[in-house]
Amino acid sequence: MPTLEEIAEISGVSRSTVSRVINNDPHVSETTREKVMAVVKELNYQPNAAARSLAAGRTHILGLVIPSGVSALFSDPYFPILIQGVSATCSAKEYSVMLWLAEAEFERRTIRQVLHNGLLDGVIVSSMQIGDPIVARLRESNLPFVLIGRHPTADEVSYVDVDNDGAAQAAVTHLLRLGRKRIATITGPQNAAVGQERRKGYSKALRARGITVIPELIVEGDFTEDGGALAMQQLLPHHPDAVFAASDVMAVGALRVLHAAGLRVPEDVALVGFDDVPLAARQTPPLTTIRQPIRQMGAMAVETLLTLLEDPEHGAHHILLPTQLVIRDSCGTNLS
Repeated sequence: MPTLEEIAEISGVSRSTVSRVINNDPHVSETTREKVMAVVKELNYQPNAAARSLAAGRTHILGLVIPSGVSALFSDPYFPILIQGVSATCSAKEYSVMLWLAEAEFERRTIRQVLHNGLLDGVIVSSMQIGDPIVARLRESNLPFVLIGRHPTADEVSYVDVDNDGAAQAAVTHLLRLGRKRIATITGPQNAAVGQERRKGYSKALRARGITVIPELIVEGDFTEDGGALAMQQLLPHHPDAVFAASDVMAVGALRVLHAAGLRVPEDVALVGFDDVPLAARQTPPLTTIRQPIRQMGAMAVETLLTLLEDPEHGAHHILLPTQLVIRDSCGTNLS
């Protein structure tokens, strides 16, 4: 492997000039640049990408943090789709991704080390719980970061999200238009902004039609299939004629319990989920759901973070991507 000194000697210039040419410094004459590059090509010199990145103050590595823990990654199809969006966009931009999976206690012990070791150019955080210390630590570190999911209080923080409130309203309004009267909901965790927003959307849709919100028809879930099943068991004694589940995975758990109870979907109980992950269309009956652009959210988070890296003074970016109600057989199709 030729060295910069060898290229400089053959080119008849200084080592620092060779370095400026290789790093595309504009303060080099075109004649000198052509002379050096001819030698570089002749010797088949390949610059050390890592060394160039460090010299430029960049590692070209972005962190993807999923604070909800390792178990959620393997049980919820949302996360693999999100990671695909992040990794594909990073590859296209010649960045690498460091995936950080940590249970809460370990996360609290290691967060400072991860954020201050100089390895990362920036961080993307997904599935953050309200009050999670990672946002405060990121702000202290001055490391550029973007949330996937809106922060409930810090408007100065950049995020990529969907209108969870409005999307939930659309799902419940559709059930109301079908003539359903006792609509229940299996919410997401109420210590997460996404869980709170989808519950708000459910309540707003009912109140907009003059329907009283019944506490017994609201059960908190945890975005897992077992959590959805447990919540559905709690709802059965209250005889809902429709259920809005705040995720497809929980809707699948609810569907399992409804089948086991001998209830027909949608004839006895209509069911709507949220996400439109691939398993939604494979259910019996196929699941009506809110489609959110999961892969695109991951891609947009990378694009936004790179924008912050290039222009840190720009201010916070707040990006809301559109959702779509996908109507399938689990809620029926005849409008009242």
